[in-house]
Amino acid sequence: MQTNTIPTADMPFEAAAFAARAHQHQKRKDNQTPYVSHVFRVCLVVRHTFGFDDPRMLAAALLHDTIEDTATDCDDILSRFGEDVATWVAALTKDMRLPHDAREDAYAKGLAAADWQVKALKLADLYDNLGDSKHLSPGGRKRTAAKAHFYLDAIRHNMPEQVRPALALVEQRLAELEAGLTT
Repeated sequence: MQTNTIPTADMPFEAAAFAARAHQHQKRKDNQTPYVSHVFRVCLVVRHTFGFDDPRMLAAALLHDTIEDTATDCDDILSRFGEDVATWVAALTKDMRLPHDAREDAYAKGLAAADWQVKALKLADLYDNLGDSKHLSPGGRKRTAAKAHFYLDAIRHNMPEQVRPALALVEQRLAELEAGLTT
């Protein structure tokens, strides 16, 4: 199998089109917003909020939910985008074959051991999910906050220096969400 046929500089553009096709019939929890807006925002957070401009990271941000939520498999990502992107997307994918608690535990362990790029990408995912939770009920926002705490606890393990500013931004957004729940 030939891998990574896309020039690195073109990866985000190709990944945006790939993600749009893969998620084309999905909606966010509000049942109105196209799901793909989430992965586009995660990519924007990686680049413009966190300041990472590696095209492979931007592609992985766009593709981070494709294996978990669509018919895409890791080989699809590997053949189009190469080993780094496929490895990072796989690390951001929960094993849906496992029961919920085992799946979450395995995912948290994977995040704790992951490359710094995966931690940065997950932080961008959390940042967007926290910001996008305003339409949820108070109970939904509390569940979003609890999940964020769970994933942050895993990500903090062996936290590399280059990801610490992103972590601080996510922690600030989480604190703002929680403050809104008590007022």
